[in-house]
Amino acid sequence: MNTVYDEVFRASMTDPDGFWLAAADAIDWDVMPSIGVDASDEPFYRWFSDGRLNTCYNALDRHIEAGRGEQAALIYDSPVTDTVQRYSYRELRDRVARFAGVLTDQGVVAGDRVVVYLPMVPEAVVAMLACARIGAVHSVVFGGFAAAELAARIDDARPKVIVSASCGIEPNRVVAYKPLLDQALALSEHTVGSVIILQRPQLPVQLGDHELDWAEAERAAQPAAPVPVAATDPLYILYTSGTTGKPKGVVRDNGGHAVALRWSMANVFGIEPGDVFWAASDVGWVVGHSYIVYAPLLTGATTVLYEGKPVGTPDAGAFGRVIAEHRVAALFTAPTAMRAIRKEDPAGGLLTGHDLTSLQALYLAGERLDPDTYEWCTRTLAVPVIDNWWQTETGWPIAANPRGLELLPIKPGSPTVPMPGYKVEVVDGSGTPVDRGTEGNIVIKLPLPPGTLPTLWQDDRRYYEGYLAAFGGYYTTGDGGFIDSDGYLHILGRTDDVINVAGHRLSTGAMEAVVGAHPAVAECAVIGVHDSLKGQVPRALVVLQAGATTDPDQVIADIVAAVRAEIGPVAALKSVVVVPALPKTRSGKILRRTMRGIADGRPEAVPSTIEDPAVLETITPLLAQRQG
Repeated sequence: MNTVYDEVFRASMTDPDGFWLAAADAIDWDVMPSIGVDASDEPFYRWFSDGRLNTCYNALDRHIEAGRGEQAALIYDSPVTDTVQRYSYRELRDRVARFAGVLTDQGVVAGDRVVVYLPMVPEAVVAMLACARIGAVHSVVFGGFAAAELAARIDDARPKVIVSASCGIEPNRVVAYKPLLDQALALSEHTVGSVIILQRPQLPVQLGDHELDWAEAERAAQPAAPVPVAATDPLYILYTSGTTGKPKGVVRDNGGHAVALRWSMANVFGIEPGDVFWAASDVGWVVGHSYIVYAPLLTGATTVLYEGKPVGTPDAGAFGRVIAEHRVAALFTAPTAMRAIRKEDPAGGLLTGHDLTSLQALYLAGERLDPDTYEWCTRTLAVPVIDNWWQTETGWPIAANPRGLELLPIKPGSPTVPMPGYKVEVVDGSGTPVDRGTEGNIVIKLPLPPGTLPTLWQDDRRYYEGYLAAFGGYYTTGDGGFIDSDGYLHILGRTDDVINVAGHRLSTGAMEAVVGAHPAVAECAVIGVHDSLKGQVPRALVVLQAGATTDPDQVIADIVAAVRAEIGPVAALKSVVVVPALPKTRSGKILRRTMRGIADGRPEAVPSTIEDPAVLETITPLLAQRQG
């Protein structure tokens, strides 16, 4: 059976240059590229290396020039402040141009970095696009991260300016950002030139030296015009957890990013100019970058920016209200959100009590979509429920169901097909391709398509060693799975020590560093265990120091508080178990993979090199106590 998808996918494989240069026609260029993929520095491939453009112009100005200036570009929906505001393309462009002038007044020029540490407010989108307008590189840091995590990102990106707010607002509390930012600046070695603070009425703060009030600075600034940059120049840095404590700065370029996101919006998600798209995520994560901010605006669609709790503890009625009130055509969220809604509203009445006739599809990503959640969503919403799998590193789906091209048969349990541009294969430990239906390491043949990471920020070596070295000629995803007889890809989980908590990738190694710092802890291991709501949650196993006199309950409380302070509440470490010993090999290596297998309900063959098998028997019942 030769489907439209088959033809398009085949074209992307046989003539990638022609395929993506044709896709580049959907973007306005100052200098139209004639080169598709540039392999002159293989394996560090670049796309459209002779092209020049401005991403902000493509996201805003060109739609105004095409007559869409009065169409809504951004809908800000904030139940925590009881606010709904609509910004037309013209209004958003004017605010972005003015704030770009603020950055220019602070000496920011093309190539400089700006750290954005803001809650889910329109100013976050304004700051990101303002950086893009003048060729600066933004690095958005999720507002849930603690000071130490923010400091690490400041030291790595070395920003000229930081843009932040006096506070963030959650359903039951106000989160003071300024103390976190002050602490991060005290911890960091890099000196920031200036800090711009958005004063929110819920918690205004006193500003110090080198700190500017956003509103005052905006009133004094002149609008800035778009600055053309090379397609290969960086647009942003987005930090993601590694298996060590040091965060990895994923780089996104301007040209490939614009082309890939515009193509994906139409062909993967089926969204066209004028449609309303809601990605219920946060701008601090890659979904927020790609599908709250850039892809909808590059398309000329309307994007919804929701300030509240869309993922983790969402309100079923709020989801229905937003879809109905704003006539949302497609919703993109994490399975965690839908599981939480189902738990609150198993009959689906709070969700379907609203007019959902505008909704054409539900897209779920960030973690495995279990069959029960898929079936409930399909039955409740009566629209296609489409899983898609990708990573911070890729920036857009590796595998999905291309509704914009054609809707393929949907299978429950997270299986989807590779998207055009991605030659996905499954290999064994030696890099040899395995038969269909056989589990292995999921890899992608180089070169990766446009929009994916060209490297890590100022760390080509780490990029090569972390992603390219394991299997020559391939990008290693770090995920395991298999391809079935129909060509559908099934994702089974991570093969490294990064866990996925409610769609957020977090390093167990970073958590272990915090846990191990407690004076009463002799050694520890943090693993991800299944959770019916969040997909995975971390569980810490700790061995206390011999002769430790501290109450174990107090140690556990101290550890939970320390991880919250050092990593942030997003880490969700609440399960800490004191054990007499950890299972190890005779060489002293802790058997984390074996423990993960037991915790996941998949006890693999126990290695014969265990130092003391009785230890494993002792902790197996603890590992098997699955969450939820």
